[in-house]
Amino acid sequence: MDEEIASIEKNNTWKLVDLPDGKNVIGVKWIYKTKFKEDGSIHKHKARLVAKVYSQQHGVDAWNSKIDSYFRSNGFERSQSEPSLYVKKGVQDFLIVCLYVDDLIYTGTSLAMVQEFKKAMMEEYEMTDLGLMKYFLGIQVRQSKGEIFISQEKYLEEVLKKFHMNNCKPISTPLAVNEKFQLYDGADKADSKTYRSIVGSLIYLTNTRPNIVYPVSLISRFMHEPSKLHFAVAKRILRYLRTRKFGIKYVKEKENELVGYTDSDWAGSLDDRKSTSGYVFCLGSKIISWASKKQKTISLSSAEVEYIAATDAACEAVWLRRILSDVQQSQDDPTTILCDNMSAIAMTKNPVFHARSKHIEL
Repeated sequence: MDEEIASIEKNNTWKLVDLPDGKNVIGVKWIYKTKFKEDGSIHKHKARLVAKVYSQQHGVDAWNSKIDSYFRSNGFERSQSEPSLYVKKGVQDFLIVCLYVDDLIYTGTSLAMVQEFKKAMMEEYEMTDLGLMKYFLGIQVRQSKGEIFISQEKYLEEVLKKFHMNNCKPISTPLAVNEKFQLYDGADKADSKTYRSIVGSLIYLTNTRPNIVYPVSLISRFMHEPSKLHFAVAKRILRYLRTRKFGIKYVKEKENELVGYTDSDWAGSLDDRKSTSGYVFCLGSKIISWASKKQKTISLSSAEVEYIAATDAACEAVWLRRILSDVQQSQDDPTTILCDNMSAIAMTKNPVFHARSKHIEL
């Protein structure tokens, strides 16, 4: 299934009317933007008159309610697990639409359904057909037969130039082995504005670079008061990203079993002794979901921290199974989550709580 992208431009129809009682006028603003192609060249210059949405009321002024009503009236079902996902089912085929504000990504098993949807949308809205998806929200997409490759090469180049790291010396790892950090490390304070900008850029790069999720999660804990040591670690991650142009490849496979992997450290944070959980999920050989975050509570044992990490992974597995079911890729068998702590595995199989684990039940 090839994925296509389109952009909806609402009709600019003006009409002077008296406002109903109790309704306020919503202000507008002109937005000028340069749209780029995936290779960095200019695609077009765009001017848009937008409403100041921060003055709108949820459920009263929202644009999303209009497009949602249109989809529902034309045979689409909205996912209960992901509000931006719509699916239209035919006798044998189906059509999937993902909505991001006024941009659409759509794909389907039937070319006829895709063409019919495109024609209907153009009749209802002023829509620009951008063809096969090549560049969306800073993510480059390369589609070939049985294969899709996503990356953020262009965005990474812009980030490296922005922070004067485009000519830096590459490094092979994003972090030193077993390196620990804390809020007050004795080093001089760094420019917090620049540090937050670097971390924000790195967070967005984790969309296609799961190998930096943990270090980026680590340095994001110090955004309100970074030291020069934290700043150096952030720059090290940028140096690591400059090594090669990586991305994620999705290939067509017969086997699409959902499998999860989970792990954690124990009391890894030197400031509050909280632990860090991490998980990754694969569909067949394809990685589709990943995360690394500090746990909300302090664990009293390695078994407890692994049990909490496995619980977080299980919650993600439930959500992923529901999304896969929405897009007609239901998982018939239970989802395996792999953990390397025998005590945590024993608790998941036989949740009998004793003196050392009865607080987990609470």
